[in-house]
Order: sequence, then C-alpha cells, then structure tokens
Amino acid sequence: MTPIDLRSDTVTQPTQSMREAMLRADVGDDVYGEDPTVNALQERLAHDLGFEAGLFAPSGTQANLLGLLSHCQRGDEYIVGMDAHTYKFEGGGAAVFGSIQPQPIVQAEDGTLPLDAVENAIKPVDPHFARTKILCLENTWHGRVLPRAYLAQARALCDRRGLKLHLDGARLFNAAVADGVAPREIAKHFDSVSICLSKGLGAPVGSVLVGSRALIDDAKRWRKVAGGGMRQSGLLAAACLHALDHHVERLADDHRRAKTLADGLQGLSKVTVAGQHTNMVFIDVPKEHLDPFRAHMDAAGIRMSIGYLPRIRMVTHIDIDDAGIARAIDAFRAFG
Repeated sequence: MTPIDLRSDTVTQPTQSMREAMLRADVGDDVYGEDPTVNALQERLAHDLGFEAGLFAPSGTQANLLGLLSHCQRGDEYIVGMDAHTYKFEGGGAAVFGSIQPQPIVQAEDGTLPLDAVENAIKPVDPHFARTKILCLENTWHGRVLPRAYLAQARALCDRRGLKLHLDGARLFNAAVADGVAPREIAKHFDSVSICLSKGLGAPVGSVLVGSRALIDDAKRWRKVAGGGMRQSGLLAAACLHALDHHVERLADDHRRAKTLADGLQGLSKVTVAGQHTNMVFIDVPKEHLDPFRAHMDAAGIRMSIGYLPRIRMVTHIDIDDAGIARAIDAFRAFG
C-alpha cells in the first residue's frame, strides 16, 4: 500500500521532468559565483519579487538566519511572533550565531502581530536595552494568508520607527495563489524575503534570500561562515527553476484538496476539524483517543505527525491526488 503522507509539504519527491532538468543543468563553482544555473535562479527571484539581488541557500532556516545576521549586529533585537518559525523552530540560530535577541509577541488568530504590541515592544535607545532593529513576519502562517492591508500598516510602522522588515516567505507562493496576486505584491512591503522552494513547490532542496545588493553581499559572507557555501549547486537550482516554471499555479490544487479533506471530516465523533487554510488542515483528537488513532492511521497507510497534543496538522502537496484525499477521508471515517 502506497502511503498517503500528510505530515508536511516538505516530503515531496522530484517529478521525472524535474529530475531531467537537473541532469541538463549547466553548473560551476557557486562559491566563486560561477554557477550559471544558481545565478539564473537568484536573478529570477530577485527580479520577480522586486529586489536587487538574491542568494541561494540550502534551507529556509539558513535563509532566514542569513537575513537576520545581515540586518543586525551583536546585541540587536528582532521582534517576531511567539509561534513563528524564525523564533520557535530554527534552533535559536539568531541568538546562537549572531547574539541577536528575539522579542516574541503573541500572534493574533489570523497570524498577524498586533501592531500596538509591536510598537510597545520597541526598546528605547538606551544602554540598558538591546537595540530593536527589525520586525519579522511569516506568510503563510499555519496556512493563513496575512492581509495585504496589514502588511502595508506594518511597513508604515517600520518606516516611522526606523526598523527593517523581513518576511519568512517559506510559503509565499501559496499566499500569492490564495490571494490571487503576483508574489511581488506581497514582497514589496519588505526589505528582505526568504523563499523556500522545497515545500509546496516540490523542489528537493533550496531557498533563496532576496534583498538589496548590499544586504545580499553581507549574506553571502554569512552563508560561508554558516557552512552554506555549496559548489556545483546548479543541479539543485535547476530543480528550483523547474518548480517556478511548472508548480506555482498548481498550488491551487493543494488548497482545493485541503478543503475537500476538511469538508470530508465534518461530523465525526472522535475528530473535530479546527480549521483549513490554504494547503493545511488542523484537527483536534482528544488525548484519550490519540494512541488508537495513531495505530489506526498507521495501519491504513496514512502518515501524520501525531504527537502528544490534541491539535494535529495535515498538509496537502504535489504528491497527494484526489484519490489520496478520498482514501484519507475513508480512513478517518472508519475510525469515527
């Protein structure tokens, strides 16, 4: 039985045509700036999103880290969501590598950081305090698309208070497709953006940080320091370019299938749908049912990240088709 893997959109396999694009890639030593395919990817995303330059990195975690290291110095501070990836799920890298202090803010239900709370968290210019330098947002957040009006308001606040604005855009293209706009309409509010190509877009590896040329020059040095300088990485960049050419519009299929999944789980006695946003579905399973639920779904070949908490996230992606969604719904209904 072929598993239906709902754990994340990071589990996708390269398509055959993507593998063929990788085989055809022109490559060179990217640490010397000589890989033509990496250069093409960096230039394309920078141009498409309205920035001067881009930098290819092995992961979204490193792309975010490079952005923070390039915007900040030791003893500076970034304001970030309490449940944001750059704060909660990246190993404390900004603090570990850059001595950059996080100032977490509790996120609203829609993923925004209340701007009055952000402004109240900005430190006075005083030797007692870390120097507040940057606000970090995430789009999508738990599948939620940040309102573009909110992004404009956050930009205005940062301009008024002298802060930079960074976007963890790991699923930026999901947000753009869901909102029906070009990605640059979201990116235009930010000083830097990280884009992950190995989630919904289906590339095996890679993220790109975009920003000003000066920022990217700094980030390139930090990438080397962090061990992210790769050599003939055009093989990977070719997969990313293929994803941009062929896998953006189809993100709407993932969003549709997530809605189909959420609709199909309505009315169950042991599982409650907590929400569906873009390609993510959230369910609640009472703690007393978690162990039998895990055993049941494992036996049915439905892979899920089931821990010790009632809230469970499921993510649709390029490797799950309509038949897979139907099979998952049948497995849920058999459990009750």
